Amino acid sequence: MVEFSLRTTTGHGLEHWTGLFDPANEFRYRPLFGGLVESLTLALIAIAIVILVLLPTTLLVRLRFPKLVRVLEFITVIPIAIPAIALVVGLAPVFGASIRILGSGTLVLGLIYGVLVLPFAARALDASIRAVDVPTLVEAARSLGASWPRIFLRILLPVLRRGIVAAAFISIAVVLGEYTIASLLNRQNLQVAIVGISRSDPYVAVIFSLLALAFVTALLAVIGRIATPKRKVFDV
Repeated sequence: MVEFSLRTTTGHGLEHWTGLFDPANEFRYRPLFGGLVESLTLALIAIAIVILVLLPTTLLVRLRFPKLVRVLEFITVIPIAIPAIALVVGLAPVFGASIRILGSGTLVLGLIYGVLVLPFAARALDASIRAVDVPTLVEAARSLGASWPRIFLRILLPVLRRGIVAAAFISIAVVLGEYTIASLLNRQNLQVAIVGISRSDPYVAVIFSLLALAFVTALLAVIGRIATPKRKVFDV
């Protein structure tokens, strides 16, 4: 892919890379940058759903309703078990009605992506919660008079930050690589824009694919580093 992006009529060079920043090509490549902004916006909405909905729900089930843990795990796995085309067929009427009510296709698609990332984000959060004795921390804080919002913000969020960051990065990676749902719902995200520009300029499409691949690889590397516990060395 790198070699292909460097091909020119006379050999190899950086003409296609530098052309991305040429003001003369601004109108031509505007859909790509617009799709990138759209995908990042969708990723932020998905992350907000993970932090504001999935995390509190997971903690509530773990603390108050431990018998429902398996039920919650099953619910979070459902989105990955349903084919994307089936999701679109089921969500298309809801998508159209929601746009008329909310007036924003981006917000509605972001909510759909929030559901789509549940299987991946839930595993990251669950692993982090299992690694910490959350019930003991909560009981100790409650015995000292801490309120539930204070426990969540000052105690649980800091100790679970590794899992939260991992879930957020995984959500970004999933959203940046999603094509089927956005395409079938006629929305312009990064992958849809790349496919569109590939018909007229395959070199630029490959360049953006490389950049997206490098970015996602970096995110996964960070996740791996975060997930690896630090070893303490003691002097004897």
